[in-house]
Amino acid sequence: MTEPRVSVRWAGLVVGLASAIGIGTGVGLHLLDSHASPSATAGTLPSFHGQAVWSPGERVAPGFALRDQTGASVSLAALRGRPVLLTFLDSQCKQQCPIQGRQLASILRRLPAAQRPVLVVVTVDPSGDTPAGIRHAMTEWGLAGPWSWYWLNGSQRRLAVVWHFYGIRVDPSSGDIVHSLVLYLIDRDGYERTAYLFPFLPGFVQGDLARLAGRRT
Repeated sequence: MTEPRVSVRWAGLVVGLASAIGIGTGVGLHLLDSHASPSATAGTLPSFHGQAVWSPGERVAPGFALRDQTGASVSLAALRGRPVLLTFLDSQCKQQCPIQGRQLASILRRLPAAQRPVLVVVTVDPSGDTPAGIRHAMTEWGLAGPWSWYWLNGSQRRLAVVWHFYGIRVDPSSGDIVHSLVLYLIDRDGYERTAYLFPFLPGFVQGDLARLAGRRT
């Protein structure tokens, strides 16, 4: 587990959670203002289409090691060499997570096998995300496809560190767990390249994944 970095990660972006979506429109605008790439602020089109875009080698994805749906240990460092699609979901969710899950499944199905990233889901519901629940959600959402995927879980303490690293706010409630819905694209060298707030445009994500798969940096 890496130590927390001094730089503020998505500072203030998720403090005001919107109860239905997890992140409000104002948060997205703040993200655009504070994390836009130099090319975007200069008035030219950014290379990627998320609300945050980073240059090659600019922003290391914080490392972590957690247990996957089979109980095996999986670290982000071990996935170097392939692009990673990282998000944070709850297998028991009945509202936003199934929508995002089905969108991701559609995106991955449309990509050629050589362009598909490793899908990494970190739980926001450590007690509710059982192996059976994960299998059901992945099947129901269409995410258990012919691609590499891991649904990671761990202790509340270890997960809280990962959530903090990636600016994820988790707010348990009587029904669905309210949490930030963020999607990160990490390149094969372990650097964050772009991040999207939900709801995102699937065509943009698909195009960015294809572009990322074709790059060496």
